[in-house]
Amino acid sequence: MRGMNGLESSSSLSPSLSSPPFTVLHNYPLISAILAFAIAQSIKVFTTWCKERRWDAKQLIGSGGMPSSHSATVTALAVAIGIQDGLGSSAFATATMFASVVMYDAFGVRLHAGKQAEVLNQIVYQLPEEHPLADTIPLCELLGHTPLQVTAGAILGFFVALLSRLINKFAGGA
Repeated sequence: MRGMNGLESSSSLSPSLSSPPFTVLHNYPLISAILAFAIAQSIKVFTTWCKERRWDAKQLIGSGGMPSSHSATVTALAVAIGIQDGLGSSAFATATMFASVVMYDAFGVRLHAGKQAEVLNQIVYQLPEEHPLADTIPLCELLGHTPLQVTAGAILGFFVALLSRLINKFAGGA
């Protein structure tokens, strides 16, 4: 049976890590982004414990907090694409603009939406019990990030992408 390169291949009968379903495992930008997201979300559990002296597993999937997992993810993706495809590539330009929009949204629109939710929740808490909105479920207040949280996430993403590349290179990857 002929392999993807047109040569005879005895290993093409059994799936390998280079077969199409597994090629995603060699996608350096994707792996960097996922790893940055996972690390940032994990760090939030510890920063919550340090700040509030309580363990909060919800931080593993929640938005907001230190560092910004959104920033870490998109920065790792952009840096990995820049390293892999070059800083002059269209993919790097696209990823960089995508990262800029996501980070701006994190400390701009989403931060202010969280502050508005906080004010609205206070208004609802002060309503008399007989008011029709008194039983309203509170709005999520932790939506956005401060500029420090966004910056910390971006720094984390940058270093995760670099470290992922070094590990990939020393492990025999391209």
